[in-house]
Amino acid sequence: MTSTQRIAFLKGHGTENDFVIVPDPEGRLDLSAAAVGRICDRRAGLGGDGLLRVVRSAADPEARAMADEAEWFMDYRNGDGSIAEMCGNGVRVFARYLLHAGLVQAGDLALATRAGVRRVHLAKTGDVTVSMGRAELPEERVQVTLDGRSWPAVNVNMGNPHAVAFVEDLAHAGDLLAVPPFGPAAVYPDGVNIEFVVDRGPRHVAMRVHERGSGETRSCGTGACAVAVATARRDGSDPTVSGLPVTYTVDVLGGSLSITELPDGRVEMTGPAEIVAEGTFDPAWLTTALA
Repeated sequence: MTSTQRIAFLKGHGTENDFVIVPDPEGRLDLSAAAVGRICDRRAGLGGDGLLRVVRSAADPEARAMADEAEWFMDYRNGDGSIAEMCGNGVRVFARYLLHAGLVQAGDLALATRAGVRRVHLAKTGDVTVSMGRAELPEERVQVTLDGRSWPAVNVNMGNPHAVAFVEDLAHAGDLLAVPPFGPAAVYPDGVNIEFVVDRGPRHVAMRVHERGSGETRSCGTGACAVAVATARRDGSDPTVSGLPVTYTVDVLGGSLSITELPDGRVEMTGPAEIVAEGTFDPAWLTTALA
């Protein structure tokens, strides 16, 4: 980053999963993992669970093949700068930003992500609904162990990997500062998001999550989807077999999300997305910080 021009940014969140948004429509910014990590640093940077770079699909080599279907590509990075395939809360915030900036109209739109194109229904105000694709449930099972307790975990892939463990008390998850031990490690060679889940009532659960590359976050959209699908299977419900949709309310630390699995296997997530601030920063600050 050698430019002297100030770099625009915004802050947004979905159920308190917060992001730094960096508009880069023509794909001119080269944000290294170290740069993203410093930007997302809560003490020495702008602070965020992750970063959303907003770029036209045609301007980014990773998304160019999706450009005919989706004009905008969500280049999502975890808070430590590592690249992630997908972020459910991030998609909602990304879509809300596009409307905020006048780059799209309210209604239905398609967004490119590393997990493929995602369909979004965006109202002028209120909640955003995202079609998150179909959940995959690989046969491999894993075990999560923490503070002398062990739980079997359901392996769910929502475009990114999840291990869903049903526990007696969310406090059993500990502080979630470090990655909870899991095994066998070979099941998740690139790491995993780990959800701890308790029941709150009929089709109503609560979760805490350790997000790969970010630590514990206030919410995780793909994690909530994985939790809903894993809970439905535990409860004996599979919409692809019954032909009936099933909806779960998933409470996260930052609010609640509504997750529906449809008879064709698609999972829809509905929840809030807000833009809370915008400004600019001097690239010289970042260059000096990384020196």
